[in-house]
Amino acid sequence: MKGFEYLEKEIQEWKDRGTYRPLTEVESEQGSKVRINGREVIQLSSNNYLGLTTHPRLKRAALEAVEGYGAGTGSVRTIAGTFSMHEEFEAKLARFKHTEAALVFQSGFTANVGVLSSILSEQDVVISDALNHASIIDGIRLTKAARRIYRHADLEDLEKALKETQTARTRLVVTDGVFSMDGDVAPLPEIVELCEKYGALVMVDDAHASGVMGRNGRGTVDHFDLNGRVHIQVGTLSKAVGVLGGYVAGPSVLRDYLIHRARPFLFSTSHPPAVTAACSAAIDVLLDEPQLVDRLWENTRFFKEGLTRLGFDTGKSETPITPVMVGDDALAMKFSDTLLQEGVYAQGIVFPTVAKGQARVRTIVTAGHSKEDLEQALTAFERAGKKLGII
Repeated sequence: MKGFEYLEKEIQEWKDRGTYRPLTEVESEQGSKVRINGREVIQLSSNNYLGLTTHPRLKRAALEAVEGYGAGTGSVRTIAGTFSMHEEFEAKLARFKHTEAALVFQSGFTANVGVLSSILSEQDVVISDALNHASIIDGIRLTKAARRIYRHADLEDLEKALKETQTARTRLVVTDGVFSMDGDVAPLPEIVELCEKYGALVMVDDAHASGVMGRNGRGTVDHFDLNGRVHIQVGTLSKAVGVLGGYVAGPSVLRDYLIHRARPFLFSTSHPPAVTAACSAAIDVLLDEPQLVDRLWENTRFFKEGLTRLGFDTGKSETPITPVMVGDDALAMKFSDTLLQEGVYAQGIVFPTVAKGQARVRTIVTAGHSKEDLEQALTAFERAGKKLGII
């Protein structure tokens, strides 16, 4: 069809640079190993940290919900789409997060966009870490508030921003708890102390810390024992929780306001019964099976040590997100392709997802990986790395 030549030209440029990638089709359930192109390979690119996507309790809860309540809800939450299970799950989630209330959105992305676009006005300022997730960036773009970006995890620059914005009605400091591309953890205690000193609010996106850090996977706020000192917690139900969705946890007044003003909540059909029931079952698993989190961290330490021993640069990662730094975009993609040939699926990440010159293969181990899986993966990394001159 005519009219899209400019898009075709840009896509061809990606292909010429070696950074174009079609979608990868997974032909099996999402486990520690998956089938791709008819071949079983070790999965190191999934956010399924605890293996809950296939947990029997979640599957059973989803099936029972479909039988009892149907495949969908047929409405947005504010009209006829709020089932009792939605309210019950949000109350359970609030208890889990040690907050007054919680509200579920269709995704973690819409949760961030919904909060930031609705609670701030031209009287306010949002202060954001330079490496925050795209959903935070897009939410900020939709608000009329002034914005200040501080250098990544730079407390001096954050304090400077807080000093410079003291005339605003509200200052909201926003940070990821765990940064999704580098796997480092925000200096949350120091951020909270600065915000308390200057009278600012704190919002933490714990997408990659939910189910991973803190007691029973409650996140970075709990990990640093900051319960009651962080005003807004955003998280996901799509990663370690194993299902779908996002949530906002905080004071009851925030929940009430978002119900009436957050556009993604107002104009999106509520989660199907199977999704809500499976998410609720996942919280029960987090409470009942803390050994899953322990196993995740045991596997993380084993794999990181192995990569370091082989001579790979894993950046500043402190979490199961372990980037293998390459630098060049085309080389990172070729590295990913070579790993797949060696039996490991680990996707390359290049600009614009990361800065130019910071291309990497990002890996995430899970609680479901066996030591044998990880040893085989390390062997694949060694072979591919030596073949391409990365190590």
